Amino acid sequence: MRFFASIVTFLFIGLLAVGMAFHFIEPKLNGPGPLQTAKNVVITRGSGVSFIGRQLEKEGVVSNHTLFRVRHLMEGKPELKAGEYQFLPNESLSAVIEQMAKGDVVVRKVTVPEGWTAGAIVDLLRQEPALAGEVTTLPAEGSMAPETYRFMLGDTRQGMIDQMQKAMKADVDEAWNSRDTNSPLQTPEQLVTLASIVEKETGLPAERPRVAGVYVNRLRKNMMLQSDPTVIYGITHGTQALGRPISMADLTTPTPYNTYTQTGLPPGPIANPGKASLMAAAKPEQHEFLYFVADGSGGHKFAATLDEHNKNVANWRKVEKNGVPAPSMPPAVAPGAAPSLPSAEPVGSKGPVPSLPITTAPAPAAASTTTTTTTTVTAPAK
Repeated sequence: MRFFASIVTFLFIGLLAVGMAFHFIEPKLNGPGPLQTAKNVVITRGSGVSFIGRQLEKEGVVSNHTLFRVRHLMEGKPELKAGEYQFLPNESLSAVIEQMAKGDVVVRKVTVPEGWTAGAIVDLLRQEPALAGEVTTLPAEGSMAPETYRFMLGDTRQGMIDQMQKAMKADVDEAWNSRDTNSPLQTPEQLVTLASIVEKETGLPAERPRVAGVYVNRLRKNMMLQSDPTVIYGITHGTQALGRPISMADLTTPTPYNTYTQTGLPPGPIANPGKASLMAAAKPEQHEFLYFVADGSGGHKFAATLDEHNKNVANWRKVEKNGVPAPSMPPAVAPGAAPSLPSAEPVGSKGPVPSLPITTAPAPAAASTTTTTTTTVTAPAK
């Protein structure tokens, strides 16, 4: 009986000790964590539970690494995935473990604006610190789709370019397969080239099919396209801004991209066009217009004849006198005629001469306090 009483007393004391311990430990196992503000923590591949627990304790995400291991055991020892995590204030041990078991890592975004050159896009990726690896070869102009792309810490820059090129191929295939059957464009590459010109000529979505129609009409009549952005690209090759208005010397100096000195499309794209411009090039508006000029409000006046166009130019000159900067442009020419120097504006004149985006893109914004961070860029004027 004495032995039995001793056993009962021992068990009672043991249970009491366990109960008291649980009373003090339970709030730490199930209660809010110590973190006061959201914090990003990178868990490297191959880290064990013990190492992760100590790392989280050091970062202030959990109060004690041993309790982290106990809670992990109680949760059934789920696999904890590597990656960059953003832990929220007062996140419990269970919530931390669940987040890591799901692999709910930080997803970042980078936005490529329509009309950027290959050099500008590559520079944007080079300046994103969350990406890894180098870009050793500049992608072909017009081969990357301007969109918003998601990525995670450690994804490679080349991988991002591959993703952009895959998206562009899909967009080009869709546009090419839906093109007008009587289009003068003979290859998907020519479609991208025309779309890139449309992209740089107008910033108004509603005008893209109409602008594309002007250039298609000129192609059919074997007229020079007379597009200012192509002249700029022939000088800079998209590696920098021109930094000044187009001069008469620029327009009369032959380059493969100077559509004032040669007929037809230039040898390749001058930028990376968006999907809307691709569709505009594939399905241009059907009209008789051969010319357009800025109207002073951000849009353009279109004309079917040179006389009508010259009247639009005269109206544009009146707008200039009211404070709108004048473009430095030569005249438009009639179908089949050689460039001359009378008073009319070229087909692509729309006000101040636009510059190409510089290759040094704006610096990425700092990571936000949500699980999605965004690299913000500002698109240059077209």
